[in-house]
Amino acid sequence: MSAPAPADAAAERKGRRLFADLTPLRTSPDYRRLWFGNTVTWVGQGMTTLAISLQVYDITRSPFSVGLVGLFTLVPLVVFGLYGGAIADTVDRRKLGLASSTGLAVLSIALATAAFAGFHRVWFLYGIVALQAVCAALNAPARSAMIPRLLPAEQLPAANALNSMTTTFGTLVGPSIGGLVVGLAGYQTAYLIDAIAFSASLYAMWRLPSMLPDRTGTKRASVLDGLRFLATRPNLRMTFFSDFCAMILAHPRALFPVVAVVWYGGDARTAGLLVAAPACGALLGGVLSGWQGRIRHHGQAILLAVACWGTAIAVFGLTRNLWLGLLLLAVAGYSDTVSMIFRNTMMQVAAPDEMRGRLQGVFIVVVAGGPRLGDFLAGSVADLTSPTVAITGGGLACVLAIGLLALYGKGFRRYDARNPTA
Repeated sequence: MSAPAPADAAAERKGRRLFADLTPLRTSPDYRRLWFGNTVTWVGQGMTTLAISLQVYDITRSPFSVGLVGLFTLVPLVVFGLYGGAIADTVDRRKLGLASSTGLAVLSIALATAAFAGFHRVWFLYGIVALQAVCAALNAPARSAMIPRLLPAEQLPAANALNSMTTTFGTLVGPSIGGLVVGLAGYQTAYLIDAIAFSASLYAMWRLPSMLPDRTGTKRASVLDGLRFLATRPNLRMTFFSDFCAMILAHPRALFPVVAVVWYGGDARTAGLLVAAPACGALLGGVLSGWQGRIRHHGQAILLAVACWGTAIAVFGLTRNLWLGLLLLAVAGYSDTVSMIFRNTMMQVAAPDEMRGRLQGVFIVVVAGGPRLGDFLAGSVADLTSPTVAITGGGLACVLAIGLLALYGKGFRRYDARNPTA
């Protein structure tokens, strides 16, 4: 076989620089199985999330009752997120991942069994949702803390980009498939498919080696120790502060139904497009992430990405053209993925192994609680003023806040991935 022409080789290298780096999937069979299993599981869980909301509405005919599903998810995630991280820093993370994934599979089987039996009780669905959140709060820190043990540090940005694609793909595709399955074959089929989908994740966990945390002492890991550690690590703290700037100050999701009608003269379908646009941008951020592996100054990348998010949201608040608005939201979603990839990489590299679970627990609390606080703030400001003031003002406040953090965090700006300091 003849060698590729120089022009073809250059084009191939350029494509590799542009698109997601697949090196972690090629070099680590353990990571490859874990990534595939997580992708299948995210799709299945997306199906179940939508199916539960549809079933609650079918039983109650109450939008408020459907809204309570989010509350029954949020509270256990926040409460158990921190404790899940402490547990992940104490026990074998492989066993914790297996146990929590098994729990999620059993809960999906319980949903399917109840639906097949005609047992339709909203309190039962709320209880299942809360238990699912508990299992997820235990599973996520363990799973995330495993990644640095499976891959070298230089491959972690690529792995986090691939993981972001898994999350976004499941969030986009899972509910779409779930709605189709529920419409064609009922709730029980959607729940059963989700339960079966967990087999991929369980198999991947089963094949992993033991993942006991590296401990420097005999003291049991505690939540307070993790928070004390974070209090003494300014660069890691800045990763959380920067995310708060975006998720609390400039998070317009709660206003999309109003914006769809008042600004664009649309309906629920328009609101659906507004919700989907940031997710599409986030997926694109993972697909076009090849360049990120060459970035050394992760702190600077995070600051610029959050500033880009705030700017896109601020301009979105001023536009009245639907397609331009969707483009700006997609830019915001892309920026959020860039920030998330570098934030995760910093936590995995700059923190010692014995603290990674607890930091991921804090990360869960931030990810779960930040957007909800942002929804509340945006809704409150819009009610007192207008959606335009809430959205554009929130975007500008985000840019101002991240600018102040940049001035304050000199060490964060100088953070170098070749010499990581927490």
